[in-house]
Amino acid sequence: MAEVLGKANLFPTGLYSQKRNLEGGACLVPKKISGFCLKKNTFFSLKVKSLASSSDFNGQRVGFLEKKNMNKRRFSQVPIKAQMKTGLISRGQKWWEKGLQPNMKEVTSAQELVDSLLNAGDKLVVVDFFSPGCGGCKALHPKICQFAEMNPDVQFLQVNYEEHKSMCYSLNVHVLPFFRFYRGAQGRVCSFSCTNATIKKFKDALAKHTPDRCSLGPTKGLEEKELMALSANKDLPFHYTPKPVKPTPAPMHEETLVSKQDPSHSTTKLPLSVPTTSLKRRDSEEKSLIGAGRR
Repeated sequence: MAEVLGKANLFPTGLYSQKRNLEGGACLVPKKISGFCLKKNTFFSLKVKSLASSSDFNGQRVGFLEKKNMNKRRFSQVPIKAQMKTGLISRGQKWWEKGLQPNMKEVTSAQELVDSLLNAGDKLVVVDFFSPGCGGCKALHPKICQFAEMNPDVQFLQVNYEEHKSMCYSLNVHVLPFFRFYRGAQGRVCSFSCTNATIKKFKDALAKHTPDRCSLGPTKGLEEKELMALSANKDLPFHYTPKPVKPTPAPMHEETLVSKQDPSHSTTKLPLSVPTTSLKRRDSEEKSLIGAGRR
């Protein structure tokens, strides 16, 4: 019974007298409450257990403290990367995640790249190929963010080379940092590599292809050979079926007109020129006949 009372924390531990318990017998409850006192040398094992549970842990349950210790041990055994993914430990932003604008996003797959280009319509799309370990990419990133802020109508797509090496190989991207510009029905309008020293390339391309224009045809996106290369890559979950192109034969009447108008294949003979002497003789004969008739 003393053990149950000690673990249940029905009474504050400050009222216990540990010195009297060690001498052989004591009351485990305040003197004001009667009927709970134990006599000397009675239930000694119960008194020892109650003292251990109350004095060492200040009236708290031992099981509760052991549970806390187990949680701490399990938490310390979890890898740091897993703790960062689950949000247990906050991680700092990576350099390519800083300063991003609403019109900037990172591409996660080849299908997303194709869909983003096709859904852009007449907007100018800039595809930025970068690598986390590229010093030039890191130095150029703040300026790219400034250009994105100054041109909110331009869509900027980021492709991480380290995470999408196979896709970059299929798109013939072998130099970093590398940029490709796409616009409406024209598809890819330019591609180049530049750094902080040659940032004028980027400014000129942006000024040339940013002005408003209306495309007469559907949005082109990636070229046909690029789509075929992505589809042939076994490492990418991307499938593309080329559309069959039917040749349009020329109408028959156009062919006949061309053959008639072509002088090289013409078989018609031009009339020969009449000499001038024969014309004079005919005129003199006609005059003589008219004079004879008048007579």
